[in-house]
Amino acid sequence: MKTYSEVFDVTPNDLDDLNHVNNIRYVEWIQDISKKHWMHVTSEETQKSMVWVVRNHNITYHKSAVLGNTILMNTYIESNKGPISTRIVEIKNKATDELLVKAVTEWCLLDAKTFRPKRVPGEIEALFVD
Repeated sequence: MKTYSEVFDVTPNDLDDLNHVNNIRYVEWIQDISKKHWMHVTSEETQKSMVWVVRNHNITYHKSAVLGNTILMNTYIESNKGPISTRIVEIKNKATDELLVKAVTEWCLLDAKTFRPKRVPGEIEALFVD
């Protein structure tokens, strides 16, 4: 697996009424890092010919993040089968290395012109999986 990571601080806009990071924000972070990983390793031509859509998110919340926490997010592709790619996103408190959230998301690869499912090509799989 080839991991893609980013680090950032929790801001006031990330919080809910309980002063914890809002669940919706976690979903946004999961989708954002997934897209950034795709954009980072693929060519513009590839990005124009293939698109990903979420099939399902399974998100487990372990601990809350709060204002001032520095977040470390790691993502990688766990497996591919046909058009389905299973992506893991781990969100941690960078200072303590505690796991805050773990997401397992199934993404479906589509042909960008027809929007029909497309088997993950070997050359794309090689960009993400060792």
